[in-house]
Amino acid sequence: MKSYTITVNGNVYDVVVEEGAGASAAAPKVAPAAPKAAPVAAPKAAPAAPKAAAGAGSVRVEAGAAGKVFKIEAPVGTAVKKGDAVVIIEAMKMEIPVVAPQDGTVASIDVAVGDAVEAGGLLATLN
Repeated sequence: MKSYTITVNGNVYDVVVEEGAGASAAAPKVAPAAPKAAPVAAPKAAPAAPKAAAGAGSVRVEAGAAGKVFKIEAPVGTAVKKGDAVVIIEAMKMEIPVVAPQDGTVASIDVAVGDAVEAGGLLATLN
């Protein structure tokens, strides 16, 4: 096992690499360095915002980038046109609108404000 200290964009990380046999070796373990790191909250298991049944609509509205849900622009039942913002995601201190891919009505909102989302993650559905 080897330990390394790596700095990425001003953030310091202590990395421990375990040596193993070929493809069965464990992935490197990365832990933030103690003096500069802040704990990272895990994504919520269940959103707190009221919503319709997950995936209720036939048209998926997915995150284009990883980030945190900043604002719900169109709650369930709202009629939207193609290009209207449904959810706003914050990534790297920028607000990124996630827009309706076509005209429809918001059938479900599958996230809550503050949720961490991955690129391609389901945010909402439309009918």
